[in-house]
Amino acid sequence: MKNLHKIILVGVLALMSTAGYSQKLKKTKVLFVVTSHDKLGDTDKKTGLWIEEFATPYYELVDQGVKVVIASPKGGQPPIDPKSTSPDFQTETTKRFYSDSKTQRKFSKTLKLSEVSHEDYDAVFYPGGHGPLWDLAEDTNSIKLIESFYNNDKPIAFVCHAPAALQNVKDQSGQALVKGKKVTGFTNGEEAAVGLTKIVPFLIEDMLIQNGAIYKKGADWSSFAVSDGLLISGQNPQSAGLVAKTLLEKIKSIKSCSVSN
Repeated sequence: MKNLHKIILVGVLALMSTAGYSQKLKKTKVLFVVTSHDKLGDTDKKTGLWIEEFATPYYELVDQGVKVVIASPKGGQPPIDPKSTSPDFQTETTKRFYSDSKTQRKFSKTLKLSEVSHEDYDAVFYPGGHGPLWDLAEDTNSIKLIESFYNNDKPIAFVCHAPAALQNVKDQSGQALVKGKKVTGFTNGEEAAVGLTKIVPFLIEDMLIQNGAIYKKGADWSSFAVSDGLLISGQNPQSAGLVAKTLLEKIKSIKSCSVSN
């Protein structure tokens, strides 16, 4: 009889823990930080956000009940790289975005980075596109924001060119945050393949290595992501979904530990 009581008690406690965890997950908020930069260097060509790198992670998270808030350096409508809207680069998630008027309105009204704080979110995610190489790499609000997320034990995630935002981010000792950590991002080979090696201000792969990161990569254009503690990164547009899944698992793990404690 005592054993039966123990079994019932364990079951009740497990249900309470699961309920508490589920309730916390429903309240999860993730901040997306996107570029405001729309010019490709000194050329007359346009750039900006690569729309697949927004749409795929966005729906991966919101479909799980996560609330996503979007911010950018300038606020308002972010620029979308026109190449990313061509038929060759459309996916199920980009098609969903273009038929989703509610999300498009939300996307057109991003908050200003200067108005957001890590205190309101559980994690931050940076989609790529070439734009971040020019603005987010140098934006002081973005730099402080990433540092505040990391220093408060909250996950930070980046995909493709978005690791550009890590260029000037420091840890609490004043060293590059990526130093000694496994990180990935758009490869030199992939940049050469799109013909922009001499146009971009720096190469993601080179910058990460120069900052002391343990740079990892898969085959060019393959889905590849790595995580090192709170730092999650993906190599290219094909990796956006994998980064989002990895981020979601990290958030679940943190919340699960919070519930059990």
